[in-house]
Amino acid sequence: MTTTERVKSDLTTAMKAGERDRVGTLRLVLSELQKAAKDGNADEVAVLRRERKRRLEAARAFREGGRPELAEAEEAEAVLIEAYLPAELDDAELQAMVAAAVASSGASSPRDMGKVMPLVMQQAAGRADGRRVSEAVKAALQGAAA
Repeated sequence: MTTTERVKSDLTTAMKAGERDRVGTLRLVLSELQKAAKDGNADEVAVLRRERKRRLEAARAFREGGRPELAEAEEAEAVLIEAYLPAELDDAELQAMVAAAVASSGASSPRDMGKVMPLVMQQAAGRADGRRVSEAVKAALQGAAA
């Protein structure tokens, strides 16, 4: 079952149960998934990550603007979207991937980050946020250069 099919099924269930907030979020996610598929982008994980990131950024903006109730609603949507994403890599797994990529690419300084990042991102396959991967690669390369 694809993610789109799971979202459709969960949307139907939420509609029958009368869960308004859940229905609204699932409709939006389903719309984005269908739009991406129509555009030829079949990477459902990327769509879900983008939507979750949008919610978290909106929540941060609402908190800074003194609107905690709106921030909580955005965070709740992000949690709902997160349920459809694959499990995140733990730190040990990520460090192992980074170490292997650094070794295989021959990277030796932070300037070689461009060689390592694509290798790790491909291997992580949507199970680690790009910012988190970037920080791990940067730390590994700074350690290698020292």
